Amino acid sequence: MSNLSPTVELTMDLISRQSVTPEDAGCQKQMIKRLEAIGFTVEKMPFGDVENFWARRGSEGPVVAFAGHTDVVPTGDPARWKYDPFTPTIEDGMLYGRGAADMKGSLAAMVTACEAFISEHPDHPGSIAFLITSDEEGIATHGTVKVVETLEARQEKMDYCLVCEPSSTEKVGDIIKNGRRGSLNGVLTVKGKQGHVAYPHLASNPVHSAAGALAKLSAEVWDEGNDHFPPTSFQISNINAGTGAENVIPGELEVIFNFRFSTEQTEQSLKGRVHQILDDAGLDYEIAWRLSGHPFLTPAGVLVDAAKAAILETTGYPSTLSTSGGTSDGRFIAPTGAQVLELGPLNATIHQVNECVAVKDLDTLSAIYTGILQRILS
Repeated sequence: MSNLSPTVELTMDLISRQSVTPEDAGCQKQMIKRLEAIGFTVEKMPFGDVENFWARRGSEGPVVAFAGHTDVVPTGDPARWKYDPFTPTIEDGMLYGRGAADMKGSLAAMVTACEAFISEHPDHPGSIAFLITSDEEGIATHGTVKVVETLEARQEKMDYCLVCEPSSTEKVGDIIKNGRRGSLNGVLTVKGKQGHVAYPHLASNPVHSAAGALAKLSAEVWDEGNDHFPPTSFQISNINAGTGAENVIPGELEVIFNFRFSTEQTEQSLKGRVHQILDDAGLDYEIAWRLSGHPFLTPAGVLVDAAKAAILETTGYPSTLSTSGGTSDGRFIAPTGAQVLELGPLNATIHQVNECVAVKDLDTLSAIYTGILQRILS
């Protein structure tokens, strides 16, 4: 074990801590210890049962922040894993363990990148910051969003933020997420009248009455997307109706759906079109809406240029900008005006049994993060 790099050693330490969301299990304590040793001032910001911290080195701008989470998703049945999911194990150059890729490897790379940069530039201009939560894999209501609200209330701003989620696909650094689609969820309840299937004239079947509207929603072309985003998509994720008996007409239909939407749409425009289609169908209905996040985009500029140059110098190959994939905590940071990118290891095994990351990729990632700091703060 003595021949392992500091990044790999710290990753393994973090993996060994069973921080299933929203638990932190001491991960943040370990990070704080390392950051305080290199001059960071750390402010713990717990909200509810969620542990968060904001760390900063420097008092001037620009502020380059690293954002991430110490919580991981549940492992499922540990017997299905090659190794115990919380016993970090290296085999054939791969490090196995829950959180190896999402995102304890990134957390370690952030810390060691700062250690390397500060060693070379102890009097660097500007500030380096960390925004760390244990509430990203869960409901995400007491984590990054709360810390950002606190920072905004006291007018403390991030200029550039690296959200170190696993963004890469084939090689570390090949993909940079410079934006994300918005996510809008809805629970539609269509009301009918329960009755016996032999006497349909005495009942009103909400499945039948809603079928046409659901088909129209599914076939709707919401927009054509744009140069940065694919077209907005509508997906039904669950439909439920009836008592389970074959001879009972259901009294209600529940449909759960989601929009992943581009900057061509807004929350209001999507809601308005859905209500129009349902109203035109003459349905008796209710919708409970929940916005997970607005779309955001970081165009070419200081942070994008620094990241692409650092990746090219470190790896020898270029990177590609992308807005694909799901949501991240970047959705809470981008509205503050910060330039936000997501950059991390390969995402091929995240949330899976036998989650793993290439050992060499962790050191590559740390070098990339160091290169970004050098380009912005030196």
